[in-house]
Amino acid sequence: MTMMSECYVDLVPFVSSPRKWNTGDGINNNDHCVLDMGTIHTQGVTMATYCASKNTVDLAIDPLILCKLCLSECPLVDMYELLECKCLFCEMCMKQYLSVMITEGLVGDLSCPDAQCRKQGKITADEIEKLVDKQTFHRYKRLHFQREVDLDPNRTFCPEIGCETVCHVCSSQSHIGGGAVSTAASIPVQCPTCGLQFCSICKSKWHAPKSCDEVVTSAPLEELGIPFHNTDDAKIKRCPVCHVPIERNDGCAQMMCKRCKHVFCWYCLQSLDDDFLLRHYDKGPCKNKLGHSRASVIWHRTQVVGIFAGFGVLLLVASPFLLLAAPCILCCKCKICRCCDEEEGDGFST
Repeated sequence: MTMMSECYVDLVPFVSSPRKWNTGDGINNNDHCVLDMGTIHTQGVTMATYCASKNTVDLAIDPLILCKLCLSECPLVDMYELLECKCLFCEMCMKQYLSVMITEGLVGDLSCPDAQCRKQGKITADEIEKLVDKQTFHRYKRLHFQREVDLDPNRTFCPEIGCETVCHVCSSQSHIGGGAVSTAASIPVQCPTCGLQFCSICKSKWHAPKSCDEVVTSAPLEELGIPFHNTDDAKIKRCPVCHVPIERNDGCAQMMCKRCKHVFCWYCLQSLDDDFLLRHYDKGPCKNKLGHSRASVIWHRTQVVGIFAGFGVLLLVASPFLLLAAPCILCCKCKICRCCDEEEGDGFST
């Protein structure tokens, strides 16, 4: 008759040899439990091996988490959690991701690498400093500062070789064709370090009364740059705000600069930041030049109007509740202020 015994396995401090537990019934049988602690720390995971007769079962005490970048299961101690969106990735993948992005100069797109992350949390400078080496972090700070200066209309770098002084630009506006869109006019900027006086747009020496296009076209053939004037058949144009060159291969005429996020018309360079319904392409020289069918434009306008109407209805429905809750909110606020005043008065009296 074979007696069935029940075994209990507990985690114990590390021992050099396996330990055996007797069943406690006074009978020595072959059923025993062995806790092999030799594999208790394997790749940072607490492991325990349970042996009953000839059967072996590995038990993982710490859970393994899947990294969405390398698709490998790692323990929690090897994972890194982003502060803003709370997404988990293995620390090695995060280091490689940040190093590649900073090396390529993409310091403005350092967000959660998960494309399905709803928050798209931004990676802060403190997190980058913890994950990358000092040289890479110094490059990140330099590129980040250059990006801030390039996107600031009131600051610019001195174009003189060897001079990296940040010069202040007095912004001035000039309207094109009486429209609602304004572009920065060419004004002289003088560097306080080297004394160079240069143009705020084309960054060449001050060329008044010549325009930037005349200076560009009069340059030698090997130095001929992209013109600043507007031509309808040009394949490369400059952003009307940050003047970065933009190439249009295909698609509609509504363009957005990747550098400064400015939305404008490709043909006349007029701003479309506030034109949610795309009424710019209903009349004028750019009429019917959007590049989309009339049905798609109507559907786009229907969606925009529906969003605004939904917010209006929501506000209309919630307004009675806000009016009813206003006295309670004000009363609570008055009580808090009164309590604070009484505490301050008691403090002065004592």
